[in-house]
Amino acid sequence: MASSEQEILAGLAEIVNEETGLPTDSVQLDKSFTDDLDIDSLSMMTIVTQAEDKFSVTIPDDEVKNLVTVGDAVTYIAGAQA
Repeated sequence: MASSEQEILAGLAEIVNEETGLPTDSVQLDKSFTDDLDIDSLSMMTIVTQAEDKFSVTIPDDEVKNLVTVGDAVTYIAGAQA
């Protein structure tokens, strides 16, 4: 079943929190993973893998570079679930 964008955002926030210790409320749609949340490439791959499992989607490695903001990831996951 497809998740709402709000559910995806909340799920991503939990994943980012588990990986980085950042508060979940700092994970917002307009935040950049690298610039605002200071997530490095290794952490990003872990986040992507966990998101794939949580939301039952596949995010190809060549798509990860396009996920600049949290909103990009939410939109991608929502589209992949449709």
